[in-house]
Amino acid sequence: MTRPLRIQYPDAFYHVTCRGNEQREIFRDKDDRDMFLKMLARSIDIFAIQLAAYACLPNHFHLLVCTPKANLSEFMRHFNISYTGAFNRKYLRSGHLYHGRYKAFLIDADNYLLEVSRYIHLNPLRMKSKEPQEKRWQDLLLSDDTSLSGYFSPRSRIEFVNYRIVLDYFSGDNRKSTNEYIKFVEEGFRADMKSPLEKGRGTGIIGKDDFVEEIKQLFGKDKETYREQPALRELEKAITPDELINRFAKLVEMKREELTKKGLQSTERAMLMELLYRFCHTTQPEIGRLLGGIDYSAVSRARKRVLLKIKNEPELREKFNQFQNKLGQMSRVKI
Repeated sequence: MTRPLRIQYPDAFYHVTCRGNEQREIFRDKDDRDMFLKMLARSIDIFAIQLAAYACLPNHFHLLVCTPKANLSEFMRHFNISYTGAFNRKYLRSGHLYHGRYKAFLIDADNYLLEVSRYIHLNPLRMKSKEPQEKRWQDLLLSDDTSLSGYFSPRSRIEFVNYRIVLDYFSGDNRKSTNEYIKFVEEGFRADMKSPLEKGRGTGIIGKDDFVEEIKQLFGKDKETYREQPALRELEKAITPDELINRFAKLVEMKREELTKKGLQSTERAMLMELLYRFCHTTQPEIGRLLGGIDYSAVSRARKRVLLKIKNEPELREKFNQFQNKLGQMSRVKI
């Protein structure tokens, strides 16, 4: 079997899990869980990680994280060493706490982030129990063992969990969105849905076929990628969404306000969405907020339409490629 690619890039999303060595417990009591979350919060702060969901089970844990600085390996190394050391000191033990290295799946956030977050939050219910299902569901909503309680009740929120990452796929961080998300998770519980992790077996990528193929092309060892093109490599170094929008507006000779106005439908605006998605690693809900507050599904439809046009119209394809290279060249110039 081909070994899954180890992929890191800015703003990538991952499902991460670790299991106890020989299936042993990594949380023996509530204090261990609290110590784990304290260490997690510290590592998140040090490495500027964004945490969208977590679940702590007796012999393993799950995390849903975003890495703005493309530093998953450094973050997990620091975090796992920190908790292992604290655990070993508490129980006067030595040696490995986890069974091998952490496992991580890269996530196609626009299509699978919600499913993965639901899988993580429902994970405690996969354990065998004699308790009635309804009681187990109600207990899960109030439990500190996952981040679901913070979605269910704002009073239960933890400072280092970024709830908005998930809630932006509904209508933002508000009561309506939290209700819709809890309903979404409950639907998965009632229907006993399959694990989305199965989608990533063999590739290490949980995503639709086009996303998987794009990642393979960009990060495969034997593939020439846009990262090898000097102008695009320069563009990727430090450009922010605001900078890219300003530069693109200058290239197409449009005012930023006009280009980002809600309701405008144009090829240029759709190309901007695609460029933001590619080179700022911006999610579709974030792109929607930047471009007038439109829904992420509208961003998805616009990107699909423009990509189809780029594929079928050589002139537009050439224009789009020129925009990419010019944006890279402009990255050396302060606007």
